[in-house]
Amino acid sequence: MPSLSSRQIRHRRIRKKVSGTIERPRLSVYFSGQHITAQVINDTSGVTLASVHTTEKQFKDDVSIRPNITTAMKVGQLIAARGLSKNIKKVVFDRGGFSYHGKIKALAEAARTAGLEF
Repeated sequence: MPSLSSRQIRHRRIRKKVSGTIERPRLSVYFSGQHITAQVINDTSGVTLASVHTTEKQFKDDVSIRPNITTAMKVGQLIAARGLSKNIKKVVFDRGGFSYHGKIKALAEAARTAGLEF
């Protein structure tokens, strides 16, 4: 088994407890060095209900897109809008092993202000 980073170990520990259902899907967040991904996932059927990634066309056209707090807020607002368009109002937040501050906190608060409950 390959060695895991401390973030991956925390993520596995979190995923033992956090699972998305049809009533409350899981809002999963991932930050790489260059991009931000957010997905709303129903774990019982293994289906992604809504997703946002900074490689999408609307983000590609904007030169100022970086994996920072400002972009995280845009992604949070967009994932909430896409979730609400599919009648998803309540979610379970999965921070992906990242600490809840900075970009993660900004994305979560933007999604909350846009209408998601978690």
